[in-house]
Amino acid sequence: MRYRQLTTGTLALGVILLIDVLRVWLPGIITIFGQAASTPAELMGAFALGWFVLALGAPAVVRRVGARPVTVVAAVLLAVARLALTATPGGRTQLWLATAGLLAGLVWLVGVAADTDRPVPGLALGFAVNAALHAVLDTVDLVWRGGWLAWLLSSVAVVLFVLGTAQPGTRADGVTGTGGVRAWLLAGPALLLAGMVALSPALARTGMSFLVAGDGVARSPLFGLAPVPVAVAGFLCTALTRPPRGWSRAYGPVALLAGAVLFALDRGDLLLPAILLAAVGLGACLALTDDVSGPDSDASDTSDTANASDTSNASARAARRGYAVAAGMLVFALGAVGYYSAYDLGYPNAAVPVLVAALVAVVAFAARPVVHRLPGPFPPLRAAAAVTALALLAPVLADDIPVASNRDGPPERLTVVAYNIRMGFGLDGRFDLPGLTEVVERQRPDVVLLSEVDRAWLLNGGHDTLDLLAGRLGMPYVFGPAADPVWGDAVLSRWPMRDPRSLPLPAVGAPTGAQALAVTLDLGDGVRTAVVSTHLQPPPGRGPVVQARAVADFATRYAAGRPLVVAGDLNTEPGDEAYAEFTDAGLTDAFVTARPLATSPADDPRQQIDHIFVSPGLTPGDPVAPRSTASDHLPVAVTLTLPPR
Repeated sequence: MRYRQLTTGTLALGVILLIDVLRVWLPGIITIFGQAASTPAELMGAFALGWFVLALGAPAVVRRVGARPVTVVAAVLLAVARLALTATPGGRTQLWLATAGLLAGLVWLVGVAADTDRPVPGLALGFAVNAALHAVLDTVDLVWRGGWLAWLLSSVAVVLFVLGTAQPGTRADGVTGTGGVRAWLLAGPALLLAGMVALSPALARTGMSFLVAGDGVARSPLFGLAPVPVAVAGFLCTALTRPPRGWSRAYGPVALLAGAVLFALDRGDLLLPAILLAAVGLGACLALTDDVSGPDSDASDTSDTANASDTSNASARAARRGYAVAAGMLVFALGAVGYYSAYDLGYPNAAVPVLVAALVAVVAFAARPVVHRLPGPFPPLRAAAAVTALALLAPVLADDIPVASNRDGPPERLTVVAYNIRMGFGLDGRFDLPGLTEVVERQRPDVVLLSEVDRAWLLNGGHDTLDLLAGRLGMPYVFGPAADPVWGDAVLSRWPMRDPRSLPLPAVGAPTGAQALAVTLDLGDGVRTAVVSTHLQPPPGRGPVVQARAVADFATRYAAGRPLVVAGDLNTEPGDEAYAEFTDAGLTDAFVTARPLATSPADDPRQQIDHIFVSPGLTPGDPVAPRSTASDHLPVAVTLTLPPR
């Protein structure tokens, strides 16, 4: 008995569309509902969890109305919401469209679960194809791209999805078996682990950039997306093939737990082994739940009594699968909210991915061993090879690494831009790489210092914002991790950067981590300038005095008498005690002649919290904070005349 290929393909396509919606909805919690970080984290968490709790009522609706009408209606709503998100201008319209798409997607999953007792092939293909496409698109999904090609591909996908959903969703023999509860339960936890670790292209590239460095900072890597096809191949090969029997089945749960633990250690040099172990382990765990027990023994009897018994039990089996997938998606929400809200509330979060991995491992290993596995809808090795080939396009199509040069000798002036980019999201809640690029390029910078750089957070859509901006600006980067290995500050430069160092700053009660990243610009002919990028995090109700003192001391010692630039979102205003730490260290405010120069919030600037400080000998000119809503801060820029040689 073979499942319809159409059923598995439609499930995979629906998973891809749902993940697309999640990549819009999750950042919207912070950037739109969160009102530029002024909304309490507890309220944002309640908003996020509420929709997943609401979806727990979907199995009752399916049982009363029937799976097919609920599934078809939900599929249409998911498709319409996904297509509309490509056109929405952002703001509350975007948030509510994404919310509608999310709720429709959750209900659709419940409806599909009622008629599908073998979801593993569809789920695995959906996760893997989405990761491959995300990598090929350089982590900027079609929903953010616009243009006729994005519209065409999105339209084809949603039409195929709706047409596929309208077809029968059971095996070719028309009978739905008794299995699938464990697999559907793991759909949500597996989605969380895939997006955070196992199948995250942005995390893979970030991990590669740390291997290039080897000194606690990260640099632009060559073939940064190369690990993605390896992870995709490992995941699919283990998910679509029959697992071993006996205790050897434990290799999947053990590998998944090992990958989650490595990820939780928050070390950049461990990201790649974490990804590969988690990918293989997650696929193997899904395979262990691929329960193909078939229909009840009584259902194989053609008697009227057996058929009546099977009919009476069918709705109960469907309800169990429906509640399982709804509960699993609630685990996804709890894990995502619990992990990322820690950066606002200040509690330890390293246990979250480990606990989710442990849940997946226990459920998978406790599943009944597969003895007589039925044929899947696709040949597993061919399916894995096809998706891996798609993922291989990512490193092939990736942009070349920008190259810095000092062959023309030292310049007379340097233009410096400092910008808090808010993970790449504008005030309207859209991922706005063009807006960020335009306002920075307008200043014709030689050096760009970035704050709030996100390189792989699932909560923010899984983008590598730093690599994307570096490619658009044509400037290589050095990255200093702060909150974790994929969140921090960066320096981009047209000039070669030497001797990078990162100093973790004392937390002093602030939940989000902070650091100071120092690099030396090699301007040629032995001329060098020190640059320090930082983002101070003030403790509750106080200024970031302790951090400011640490940065000023670190920067002056690092510069060792060379010209020095210190810049970033310092969360302090002229006249404050933290501001005085920089001036007392002998640095000059590059904007002193232009004060007041407010930089936040971007749409109505009132606070002067973004700064550029320079050492004596550097003469600042043309200070400006150009207007833009590509972030919640304005960038600050200044042209520095270098000391005569």
